[in-house]
Amino acid sequence: MEQLPIFLNLRGRTVVLVGKGEASDAKARLIVRAGGRIVRQWEDGATIAFVALDDDDQARAAAEALRARGLLVNVVDRPDLCDFTTPAIVDRAPVTIAIGTGGASAGLAKAVRQRIEALLPARLGALAAALHAARAAMKTRWPAAADRRRAIDAALASGGALDPFDTNAADKVESWLASDALIQHARLETIRLTSADPDDLTLRAARLLGEADHIFHPADLPAAILDRARADAVRHVADAPPADPPPGLSLWLSRS
Repeated sequence: MEQLPIFLNLRGRTVVLVGKGEASDAKARLIVRAGGRIVRQWEDGATIAFVALDDDDQARAAAEALRARGLLVNVVDRPDLCDFTTPAIVDRAPVTIAIGTGGASAGLAKAVRQRIEALLPARLGALAAALHAARAAMKTRWPAAADRRRAIDAALASGGALDPFDTNAADKVESWLASDALIQHARLETIRLTSADPDDLTLRAARLLGEADHIFHPADLPAAILDRARADAVRHVADAPPADPPPGLSLWLSRS
């Protein structure tokens, strides 16, 4: 990972935008959509800035001046001058998907965005809002955080009660909470790796790595494979799979 992806809350915050023309207008629309307040030069309280100037020397000078005041700066079409880059965005508010290439290719990011746009239902944001509204009810139904997460994971899985690709999923949250939804307390799956290259993972293996609560693996397992697992999955160095796996989904990763 070459950049840390974050989502910045700009609502009511001051953003410096230097420049005029199409590129500047595009950034202005983005800032306004995010609720930011645009100013054309530095003023106290600003934390980030966009520079959209055609002349290289002017763009560099403007970026350096703003950076000297402690701002993070994005210089349009000049990734080498940027503290941050702006991704291609799939907007299903409050769900936002960002595709970035670190400034390597805006065209590639756009192409990936268009593919994802075609896949995601228009009402995906409504599902997110419905789940947010049901937080108190979910805590009542599943007081233990681990049980609650497993129930939600099962519901949001492909073919689950709240499959995100089901256009009517947002309308099913209430009935899901009232149903006899079962939580799988302990499940152990084995993944036999054919190589140290994560690109050789099967679709099933990649999916399980993204879902697992616990990862059991030999000490010499390549870090590139472990990087494909959920960041909050617990890693266990082991010589064999667990005889009594902990609650949730556990994986035993073995070298063929």
